[in-house]
Amino acid sequence: MLFNSFDFLIFLPVVFLLYWFVFNFDRKYQNIFLVIASYVFYGWWDWRFLGLIVLSSIVDYWIGIRMLKVSEKSKRKSLLILSLLVNLGILIYFKYANFFIESFVEAFTYFGITFEASTLQIILPVGISFYTFQTLSYTIDVYHKRLEPTKDVISFFAYVSFFPQLVAGPIERAKHLLPQFYVPRVFNYDIAVSGMRLILWGFFQKVVIADNCARYVNDIFENYGAYSSPVLVLGAILFAFQIYGDFAGYSNIAIGVSRLFGFDLMQNFKYPYFSRDIAEFWRRWHISLSTWFRDYLYIPLGGSKGSKWSQVRNVFIIFIVSGFWHGANWTFIAWGALNALFFLPSLLLGKNRKYTLSLKELRHIPNIKTLFFIFKTFTLTTLAWVFFRSNTITDAVQYLKRIVVNDDYKTLSTNITMDHSIWPLFAFIGILIVVEWMNRDNDNVVGSYLLKKNYLRYSFYFLIVLLIILNINNEANDFIYFQF
Repeated sequence: MLFNSFDFLIFLPVVFLLYWFVFNFDRKYQNIFLVIASYVFYGWWDWRFLGLIVLSSIVDYWIGIRMLKVSEKSKRKSLLILSLLVNLGILIYFKYANFFIESFVEAFTYFGITFEASTLQIILPVGISFYTFQTLSYTIDVYHKRLEPTKDVISFFAYVSFFPQLVAGPIERAKHLLPQFYVPRVFNYDIAVSGMRLILWGFFQKVVIADNCARYVNDIFENYGAYSSPVLVLGAILFAFQIYGDFAGYSNIAIGVSRLFGFDLMQNFKYPYFSRDIAEFWRRWHISLSTWFRDYLYIPLGGSKGSKWSQVRNVFIIFIVSGFWHGANWTFIAWGALNALFFLPSLLLGKNRKYTLSLKELRHIPNIKTLFFIFKTFTLTTLAWVFFRSNTITDAVQYLKRIVVNDDYKTLSTNITMDHSIWPLFAFIGILIVVEWMNRDNDNVVGSYLLKKNYLRYSFYFLIVLLIILNINNEANDFIYFQF
């Protein structure tokens, strides 16, 4: 079920009312109801894949209980390996089986050997990468004794399947989200209002920014051979805003909906396009995934300790694995490798933690130096996004090549043939940039201290709602990260 669908418009208030007015007498029944509601939410897409969520929940709950009963390190390690095999095995089969088959066949062609193999007819379950990593965080933390295994099976099932963040995150750690299912939830008006504000801003990011950008991005990337350099540059920039509006929008809606039910989810984006270097960008972009890889892969590998060679190796591993996590395509691996290259100068010069403070330290009107660093970081990330968006590495290379080497301007179209002018989109992006800059140290962008006066605040809300209504399509557009 999509957040931006009519189905969800009915689903959310019904679940909200039943949760607070029918099942509010007991925490246990609220949790049972959340499990049922979450399964309905996920099964609305394809009920057949509910079995995978149930299987992951059963396996990891049982493994947690077994780890509680055994003290031998070897046995605990065997249980952890079992959890990794089951969860990653399911993920690899559904997400990467065809990729490995196709890559295997292509590898033989380089040696002049024709090898035929048919790919499998596999449908990628929505959100499998997200809930797989969520359950793995539980078993890994239990193994390292950073978390006490739960005996509350209903709370654990609710934690794994919690519908607001089930299909596209944030990827919640068991240490943070699971304990929230143990305690009674009391409706809090102020928290609910903050949630509604986040939902509102999330829909603005998705419907007004991302969906409008998508109309141009899809045309430009699919027909890059027919456009001039300026249009190709525009296409790359618009995709940068599309993917940000799409994914940050989903995260804000998820966090906002969770607050309506008395739950607190981690912030997944902290205004990443205001970053002054790549290291800061990755502390602000998809935080739940980047910190997951940091804690469960990068640090166990040695992190930034050891020799420079070890540090470089670890950086490439974490970025390439992160790229591969996003999809079974060499373009994602290239995207990860590019980000690793962009990150290396900061690491080798010991400046990778130069910008760790909040953005509040920046002046309201940034100076030329700050603007230069922000522009440089945005340019590098946008360059990498070209690989992320392209269908193949060849397409990405040709796209970038046509930006730099394009001497056939006379026969190339310089106009984007769309239904209406692109200029309103520039105004929408301008609103996004200005509002987020004003709130750069505030996790609730529409709760700005600049909008404390009622007439300003409600005028702003009215404007955002109006823009959402005017830009909404008849058909709900999928969120980009559903495919991951």
